[in-house]
Amino acid sequence: MAILRFRVYFEEDDSVYRDIAIRHTQSFSDLHFTILKSFEFDNKHQATFFRSNDNWERGREISLEKYDRPYKVLPLLMSETTIGSEIRDPNQKFIYVYDFTRNWTFLVELINVSKEENPKLSYPAMVRTEGIAPSQYGTKSLLGDRFVDVEEKYDLTKGVEGFGTEGGDDDDLGTEEEEEGTENGEDLGGF
Repeated sequence: MAILRFRVYFEEDDSVYRDIAIRHTQSFSDLHFTILKSFEFDNKHQATFFRSNDNWERGREISLEKYDRPYKVLPLLMSETTIGSEIRDPNQKFIYVYDFTRNWTFLVELINVSKEENPKLSYPAMVRTEGIAPSQYGTKSLLGDRFVDVEEKYDLTKGVEGFGTEGGDDDDLGTEEEEEGTENGEDLGGF
């Protein structure tokens, strides 16, 4: 039985990837759930695979279900489609899209085919992990691009210019007379 090893790259950062080993007779839904688990995502959203070429152009769709949207060609269903049936060349590529609102996109590339199973593994299995997975809802890390999501969610940038001016204690603020005095060019004794 053939064991296929796929490298699943996070589209926005190809240094973040997971290697997944799966039997050629297993379905795309098995691969779907393994990708989600390996990147620590939940399974609450819509998802689809696209067969792809070397230029990462989207081809035939292999969907979790038939969604209410127009199709040029009806998609195959993940639960009914084996991985081996969609392998066209030794470096086969797929594009995996999860959560159509956030549009998480992963590039899936066949990197190895083996005839021998590892008796210690339960397939499908994540066999290698590289890099820190992106946070599905933008709350895992407060560093980098994800911090923007947190700032927007909690409105952390609101009032930054006038920090301390909304509500709270006004002890360290000048009086209206002092503020008016500075606007009129009067000297306030070194302030």
